[in-house]
Amino acid sequence: MKKLLVFQSDFGLVDGAVAAMYGVAFEVDENLRVYNLTHDIPPYNIWEASYRLFQAMEYWPVDTVFVSVVDPGVGSKRKSVVVKTINDQYVVTPDNGTLTHLKKYVGIERIREIEESKHRRKDTEHSYTFHGRDVYAYTGAKLASEVITFEEVGPELEVSDIVELETGGVLSTENSIKGSIDILDVRFGSLWTNISREDFAKLGFEFGDKIEVIIRNGPRTIYNNRIKYGKSFADVYISEQIIYVNSLYRMAIAINQGNFAKAYNISTDSSWTVEFKKIIG
Repeated sequence: MKKLLVFQSDFGLVDGAVAAMYGVAFEVDENLRVYNLTHDIPPYNIWEASYRLFQAMEYWPVDTVFVSVVDPGVGSKRKSVVVKTINDQYVVTPDNGTLTHLKKYVGIERIREIEESKHRRKDTEHSYTFHGRDVYAYTGAKLASEVITFEEVGPELEVSDIVELETGGVLSTENSIKGSIDILDVRFGSLWTNISREDFAKLGFEFGDKIEVIIRNGPRTIYNNRIKYGKSFADVYISEQIIYVNSLYRMAIAINQGNFAKAYNISTDSSWTVEFKKIIG
């Protein structure tokens, strides 16, 4: 049975780029089952590409092939690779940081560099700016349709050499835990942190508690208030703020039927931190 093929990119759907990738996949095998993870990654945002793979991949079957193309260095010397995760799934992507979260939180078993002389669509050797179509969609389709095996992709590389983006740490004290704002729940403006539910729970926080929340951008304090910790948005009134456990079992902050990120002009690069503190007395 053929593997599933799933595309992700920062191309959007306003022109023919994604359709061209579909066409190349069906050119390899018109019976492939091709799906989209998202094509709304902000332009050039490798970090978000990495996170969205981590967010979605575990819910897809073994042997699914993902093609992720957020590639501001297209045409440069960055490597084109295919990785196999410890969950027996595959990702076809530039090795530019897109594999950061999979390596850290899931596990990558093996990596191979795409041998472009063999796995590049015919008559595209003079096209240097659309590897998503000419190399990644093509190679991904060949792998998903079992025209090639993982071993035939190209030479094996060291997993330890995978390019990784800097990720924020988590720091706990007796009365607080501090981490980073990894990403936004885009449509609703919730803040998703890198603090796990388990680490958060070690401080003894319970549903219904009011917790002090401090959000900083570098040295500047952007937000400092007390927020209720709830199971779901129904635990607070509309427009009230809430701390909750998100779908990845990490701590998050939201406004019930509002947009926390827009309300306080909060973003998600490495300078943004969040601290949860016990209220003493």
